[in-house]
Amino acid sequence: MRPRPTLARQFLLLQLAIIVVVLVAVAGVSLAQTDARFREVEGQRLLAVAESAAAMEAVRVGLGDPAREGILPPAAESVRTLAGVDHLVLARTDARMLTPTDPRVIGERMDLGSSTVLEGRSWIGEVSIGGERVLIAHVPVVADDGEILGLAAAGRTYPGLLERLATSAPTLLIYLGIACVLGVAGSLLLSRHVKRQTLGLEPGEIARLVEHREAMLQGIKEGVLGLDRENRVTLVNDKAAELLRLPPGSQGRTLPDLGVGPHLLGVLTDEVERPDRVVVMGDRLVTLNRMPLRARGERIGSVTTMRDRTDLVALQHELDRTRTTTDALRAQAHEFSNQLHVITGLLGLEEYEEVTRYVSRVGGARAELTEDVTSRVADPSVAALLIAKASLAAEQGCDLIMAAGTGLGPQDQQMSADLVTVVGNLVDNALDAVGGDRDGWVEVWLSEEEGAVLVSVRDSGEGVPPELAEEVFRSGFSTKGADGSSRGVGLALTRLVCTRRGGGIEVEGACFTARLPHVSEEGNR
Repeated sequence: MRPRPTLARQFLLLQLAIIVVVLVAVAGVSLAQTDARFREVEGQRLLAVAESAAAMEAVRVGLGDPAREGILPPAAESVRTLAGVDHLVLARTDARMLTPTDPRVIGERMDLGSSTVLEGRSWIGEVSIGGERVLIAHVPVVADDGEILGLAAAGRTYPGLLERLATSAPTLLIYLGIACVLGVAGSLLLSRHVKRQTLGLEPGEIARLVEHREAMLQGIKEGVLGLDRENRVTLVNDKAAELLRLPPGSQGRTLPDLGVGPHLLGVLTDEVERPDRVVVMGDRLVTLNRMPLRARGERIGSVTTMRDRTDLVALQHELDRTRTTTDALRAQAHEFSNQLHVITGLLGLEEYEEVTRYVSRVGGARAELTEDVTSRVADPSVAALLIAKASLAAEQGCDLIMAAGTGLGPQDQQMSADLVTVVGNLVDNALDAVGGDRDGWVEVWLSEEEGAVLVSVRDSGEGVPPELAEEVFRSGFSTKGADGSSRGVGLALTRLVCTRRGGGIEVEGACFTARLPHVSEEGNR
């Protein structure tokens, strides 16, 4: 491929093209000025020549007496030669030429145009003689008694184009030389100034760099959002536009103009760097990493990367539930081992009646818990989760109780999985709130009504302050502080599960209430 000209050469060619256009315009103006000056100067001179010819006695005699008109040609040629004009024509009042320059047209009528000479007034104008433009002056020839005898016409042919250009050439060449010098110097200076601003890159390199950047942005799986110092969008890839639900043509507009909510706006424009910040965007859990940008010590904007962690967090919580079940089984195994040790000791002491009472008491408590849960909760997954959480609560020294009126029938697979997520997260949150309080308790209530499952979990802890009632859901808020772990994601995931089904969750003090419709609102549309 033929290499493109450099920036300096492009500027030079552009300025030379501009100079050529300007010079053509200047030449046109110069030609027009030459014509105007020719009409002004030569018109007055031709008028004086025609007046001199009209005032000659021989001309008046020749025009006044047809028998003596032979004296007119010598007189006219004498005046024409002495005055240095191209034409000097004498004619009677019928405009028939008596002394034309070309003898072949003697006796033909003269082209008077709009001349006023036959009215007794002098006239200067332009006529065509032999196909040439001629500037001509008409003067009436008047007898002593005031009678108009004829007219005297002095004319000069307009100079040709080359002649006029030759007249203007020195000035045009001077202008051209000055313009070329200024153009070259200006092009070099402008090129250096522009290249300093573009870091020494040529236009083609800048175009390729922009294309490469755009392809790279669209090829990244994570969302990328760039803002300037006024928080206007400078760059955004398709993934970020999808997560933020930005309309087409977002670049150059501010986030509020694009419909970004106040909470998310605060996260995207916060000057404090907070790595792996989890927020809810619609029905997705997204991890944000915002990095302020600075150049020469000044803030010039920020860039935020967005990583969709919805599926990853769901898998993580599946693993957490498995780990919780494992911990519950471990606690049960530990408790069972202690009970076996008690039974072995009582057998060693030959306290057989006490062994019988102990076994009945322990087995009855476990059977009573299992029967209490399964009689109220018919869904096997949710029932197993509650039994495991009860064992975990007992290990922590608190109680997990089923509220009066609890009742839940069998559910479909998706609803069962969502209920396990919601109930598991809410119970874990309640157990964390109760902590090591030996008198602490967690109460779970499940019910079905109006095509939805209602879940309520409350505890004996201090509860959530009213000012944090929304924060605990929106940004994965955790009262345990940010330690780089996944703390605070459980409640955000719980709300995400509820909103996906067209429901919701709210908190009042230490009581969390969730509503999960059997069919989501999106499915009803």
